[in-house]
Amino acid sequence: PDVPRFLNRELSRLDFDERVLAMAEDTKLPLLERVRFLAIFSSNLDDFFQVRVAGLKEQVLAAVAVASPDGMTPLEQLRAIRLRVEGLIQRQTGIFNSEIVPALASAGITFVRGEGVTKKELSQLHSVFRQQIFPVLTPLAVDPAHPFPYISHLSLNLAVIVRDPQRHQQRFARVKVPPVLPRLVPLAEGERYIPMEDVIALHLQSLFPGMEIVDHHPFRVTRDGDLDDVDSDAEDLLAAIQTELRRRRRHARVVRLEVNPGMSAELLELLTRELELQPSDVYQVDGPLDLSAVHALAQLDRPDLKEEPWTPTTQPRLQGLGAEVPDLFVVLRSGDLLAQHPYDSFATSVEAFIDHAASDPNVLAIKQTLYRTSGPASPIVRALIRAAEAGKQVVALVELKARGDEQANIAWARALEEANVHVVYGLVGLKTHAKVTSVVRREGRHIQHYVHVGTGNYNPSTAHQYEDVSLLSADPDLGADVTELFNLLTGYSRQNRYRKLLLEREGKPGGRIVIKVNNLVDPDLIDALYQSSQEGAEVDLIVRSMCSLRPCVPGLSERIRVRSIVGRFLEHSRIFSFGRGEDAELYLGSSDLMPRNLDRRVEVVVPVTDSLLRARLQSILDVCLADDVLAWELSADGAWSKVPTVMGLNSHRRFQELALDRARSNGAASRVTHG
Repeated sequence: PDVPRFLNRELSRLDFDERVLAMAEDTKLPLLERVRFLAIFSSNLDDFFQVRVAGLKEQVLAAVAVASPDGMTPLEQLRAIRLRVEGLIQRQTGIFNSEIVPALASAGITFVRGEGVTKKELSQLHSVFRQQIFPVLTPLAVDPAHPFPYISHLSLNLAVIVRDPQRHQQRFARVKVPPVLPRLVPLAEGERYIPMEDVIALHLQSLFPGMEIVDHHPFRVTRDGDLDDVDSDAEDLLAAIQTELRRRRRHARVVRLEVNPGMSAELLELLTRELELQPSDVYQVDGPLDLSAVHALAQLDRPDLKEEPWTPTTQPRLQGLGAEVPDLFVVLRSGDLLAQHPYDSFATSVEAFIDHAASDPNVLAIKQTLYRTSGPASPIVRALIRAAEAGKQVVALVELKARGDEQANIAWARALEEANVHVVYGLVGLKTHAKVTSVVRREGRHIQHYVHVGTGNYNPSTAHQYEDVSLLSADPDLGADVTELFNLLTGYSRQNRYRKLLLEREGKPGGRIVIKVNNLVDPDLIDALYQSSQEGAEVDLIVRSMCSLRPCVPGLSERIRVRSIVGRFLEHSRIFSFGRGEDAELYLGSSDLMPRNLDRRVEVVVPVTDSLLRARLQSILDVCLADDVLAWELSADGAWSKVPTVMGLNSHRRFQELALDRARSNGAASRVTHG
C-alpha cells in the first residue's frame, strides 16, 4: 500500500523528545548530564502540551475535521499523542526511580521522600518549615462559602482531604507548592534533598489545626499557553498582549492534569469535574511530578559527575582588541567573520560588536531585532541603552509574542523606551524572528554599514548552550539590504527586492542539497525536496526536531537522507547548501522550514560569499554528516534509530577541537584557513 507522503508533525516532535530521553538513559554519559536531560525532557513535554496539544483541543472544540498533511484529524492526533506520551512518561519515571536515584545515592547525593527522613532531619525540617515555608503557604478550602480555587498554569499543588471531628464532615482543600521557593529542600546531613511537596505533606497538621488529615496527593495542571491568536491589528499591541496575558492567567483552558497513581477515584473525579477535563486529559505519573525540578541537582558543584566545562574560544582576528574602539570595525573591513557558538565566544564576537558600536563616537545608529534576550541585565540591552544615552539613533524591534518570554519582553521593552530607544513591534500579522543588527558609522566623508546576521537569539545565557552561527560583515550590499529591511519593519516601506537578502529559499533540482534546520514540516518545501530527489539530486537533511518528510521511499525520496543530532549543546543553526564544490551556494539565517516561518514570520537568510567562510560553513555540515556518536537517522517507516558508531566522531567534541585549533593559530593563518 502507498505510504502517506508526510509524517505527522506532532508525533515527530514526540520522536525528538524520545531522543532527548534516550540521552538520560545513556549510561556512558556523566550522571548529572543524564539528570539534566531528564529535566529537559519534562520542560519539553510541558511546552508541547501548552502549545501543540492545546491547539489540537481548540480544533476539536471548534469541530474542525480537516486532516493534517499526513491525513490525521485533530481527534486522531490527540489519541495517538496520548498513547505515545503515556509510554514516554513510564520510561521517564522508570529511568528516574530505577536508575538515576540509585546512581545518585551511590555518588553521595540522596533524593529523599517523606518516609525516608531521619528523626534529626525531621527536627531540622520543622524549623525550616516554620521559618521559611509556612509564612508563604495559603491553604484554600472548598465548601459552600469557598468555591473551587483557580489552579494556575504549571503549578504544583497538594489536594488534601480533611475531616472535621466535630461535624464529621469531609472537605477538600488545596495547598499550592510555592514556586518562589526552591523545589528541592536540602537536608543538613550531606547532599540529601527532599521535594518541597513532601515537606509540606509532613506538616499538613499545622496548616489545618483541629482537623484530621484523611488523605493528600500532589497534582499539577497545564493550561493553554499559546498567544499566537492575539489580535495583531490591535491599536496598541503591547497593551493587547498584556491584557491577553492577564486573561490567560485566569481563564486559559486546562489541557493536562498530572497525578500520582495512588489518588482515590473520588478525589480524581472532583479534580476532573472542577477543571472541566476528560479522563483522557489525566496522566498518571509514578514518581515526583514535574521532573524539570531535578535541573537543580544537575547544577550541583560536582565536576566528577559532569562533562568537562567548555570555555568558548576567541578567534585570532578578535583577540587582543584593545581600548581603541575602532579595532573591531577595522577587522571587519578586512573581511567578513563567521562565528559558531558556543565553540566561538558570543561575548568576544556578537556582544563585542554591539558594545563597540555603543561606545564608538563615530557610530551614528544601531538597529536591532530582539526576539529573546536575558532581560534588562543583558549586556546587549545595556549597550543599547548606553548608546541611546550617548545620543545615537537606536532602534530595537522587540517581538512581544516570543512564546514564553512575553512578560519579560514587555519589561525590557519598557526599560529601553525609558532610555529613549525607539522601540517598535514589527509588522501587523507577522512575527519578527529574524536575528539581525545594523550599525551605521561615519568614516571620514563616507557612511559605512556593518551588519550582524545570526541563527540564534541575542541572548548571552543561551549562547553557552545553543549551537548557532553568526556572520559579521562590512559588505555594502548586505548593509543596504538590512537598512531596507529595517525600513520595512519600522515604517511603511514595501521593498521586496533585496540585493543579497533572501526571505525564503526553496530547493532546486539537480546536483546536491544539504540543509541543517531545527524543523522541517512545510508541505510545499517537502514536495520541492521530493521533486529534487526524483530529478537526481542527492539530498542530506540535518533536522534536530520535527521532520514531516519521509526519506528513502522508492520513487518518492530514495535520494534523501535525514539525520538528527542530539547532544550536549542544542543544535540551533540553520545552514543551507545548494550545489557541489566551489559552485555551491551557501546561506545561513533564522528560518526553519515550517509554514509559520515561511508564511507568518519575518525571517532573514543571507548568502555567504567569502570563499573561506563558505568552506567553514561547508565543514560544519560535513562534520554533522560524519557524526556517528550523537546522530540518529530517520527511516522510510518514520522510525528513528541511532547511527551505529564506527569512527567514533562526536560532532560537538570535533567542533571544540576545531575552535581550539583556530584560537591557537595566528591571525594571518586564521584569515587564510579559518576566516
